[in-house]
Amino acid sequence: MPRRKLPSAANNHLRRAIAGAAARLMAEEGIGDYGAAKRKAARSLGASDGEALPTNEEIETELRAWQSLYQEDEQRERVRDLRTTALEIMQLLAEFHPYLTGGALDGTAGRYSAVELDLYADSSKDVEIALLSHGISYETMDNRRAGVDAQLRLEWNDYPVLIAVYPPVAERQQPKSPHGSRGRQRVRAEAVIELLRETPE
Repeated sequence: MPRRKLPSAANNHLRRAIAGAAARLMAEEGIGDYGAAKRKAARSLGASDGEALPTNEEIETELRAWQSLYQEDEQRERVRDLRTTALEIMQLLAEFHPYLTGGALDGTAGRYSAVELDLYADSSKDVEIALLSHGISYETMDNRRAGVDAQLRLEWNDYPVLIAVYPPVAERQQPKSPHGSRGRQRVRAEAVIELLRETPE
């Protein structure tokens, strides 16, 4: 028997409620994946995974609003600290053409967010050797994304840093976002410097 579709008004109300709940989960519990957040939010509201789920963009809008209301000072400071940390590492690993991406770039980073960097190298071992030569310990991650040669995790300034190492040819390609249909934003160190100049302390 086919499932009865919700009326449009009720459907829209449920979508907004799921988006708001997902945003709260991301802000308060540190869930970094939009899909996981929206599914958990839907279940908490008694909705099925395929019922009235909001888009990632709708959740991002709610996340920004939630952070503005409840975490404004803390969140603004976190974003600035993550950008400062990112710039230090980008300058240290400049030979690998580093790019900042993720919440530290788009301003949605919360209390559990990490610095996310994309690096481009002939071999991920080159990046690992560079880290070790600077006395920086790291760990490799198993959950490798498509097209990524390696994913590394380290701590810098007491903040988590996630590094994705791509082959050099990938630098000329538009990276795909793991959270939606839009291309993933990324910027070089010069743009991070400008962002820091624009971010109030």
